[in-house]
Amino acid sequence: MTSLPATAFKLRERGVLREGSWADIVVFDPAAVQDNATFSEPHHYATGIRHVLVNGVSVVWDETHTGAKPGKPVRRADPL
Repeated sequence: MTSLPATAFKLRERGVLREGSWADIVVFDPAAVQDNATFSEPHHYATGIRHVLVNGVSVVWDETHTGAKPGKPVRRADPL
């Protein structure tokens, strides 16, 4: 969620909010985030994630999935 991992993995136009870069944004309250999945029931979403934008498109709004799937594969610019 920051430029440090994007830089470490040589991912161009990722990890920063600026014109021309991919806009992946997560809005959450760390005190409210809770994992609701268990080993016996693993298919439960976490709560407390207020909004998620992927490539500038709203994917989660008010903790509800919008149905949008704008994600694309992330590839390194150069081999490590």
